[in-house]
Amino acid sequence: MGIILGYISTLGVYFCIYNIFAFGLNIQFGYTGILDFTVITFMAMGGYMAGVASLGPEQPGSGIYYVLGLIASRRLRSDYLAIVTLAAGSIVLGLCGVIMAICWLVANRIYRSTFGRTMRAIREDLDVAEAYGKHTFRVRMTAMVTGCIFVGIGGVLTIWFITALAPAGWGTSETFVVWAALIVGGCGNNLGAVVGSFLVAVLFNEATRFLPAIPAFPSLVSEIRNMCIGGLVILTLWFRPQGVVGERKARFFEVPLRTESREQVRVPAVVASGS
Repeated sequence: MGIILGYISTLGVYFCIYNIFAFGLNIQFGYTGILDFTVITFMAMGGYMAGVASLGPEQPGSGIYYVLGLIASRRLRSDYLAIVTLAAGSIVLGLCGVIMAICWLVANRIYRSTFGRTMRAIREDLDVAEAYGKHTFRVRMTAMVTGCIFVGIGGVLTIWFITALAPAGWGTSETFVVWAALIVGGCGNNLGAVVGSFLVAVLFNEATRFLPAIPAFPSLVSEIRNMCIGGLVILTLWFRPQGVVGERKARFFEVPLRTESREQVRVPAVVASGS
């Protein structure tokens, strides 16, 4: 039971992290229309900087924590030890959930702001936005940097959770997963980003891991995983291009003018009669 709960906590942490990735990409592509195919690069940069920052000199009292952990692992029985590890996982999950909620609020705040409306105007028609005097380059650069900050925050949480980061483990496939989550969930809608992260990053990405491995083809399972996610993206674009939870377009209602009945005034014709 403890293993199952620990696995669920791990999925919850990755779910929160992929939500933050999707929020950042949504600000870039969903809000402004910027195609960013190097999402995972900024995640790696955030994780690398967090890893380097944590490599400080060892504190004199840091060995106490190792001793306490050793005593706990030796004195506690298996069930109590499972409870302790589950509590630790719940703390990490709660921390990731709080950070994800903050990113959610910031992303929604940007969407509803005047700056967010300018971003969407640039997404719809760049030339028209420039014609109205909008500084499109500054807005697009700000959206790019803001999205990268979101993705970098997800990278920091990743390195803190897995305590290791190999460059070979984060490549184009991870970028593909984030893009697939946003496309399936719905671009321009943060709720759609959450739904897409659950369907792609948690459901499809994890369900395919339980496929039996073939010793002759060790990479076949990962290829099947990419095929399943790619098929989901194709089906979404074919049957529901706006995504599962599409963006709510602003509706502008035309106010009907009150037409008052006017009596036709007949102007008598003046006939000039000659004498």
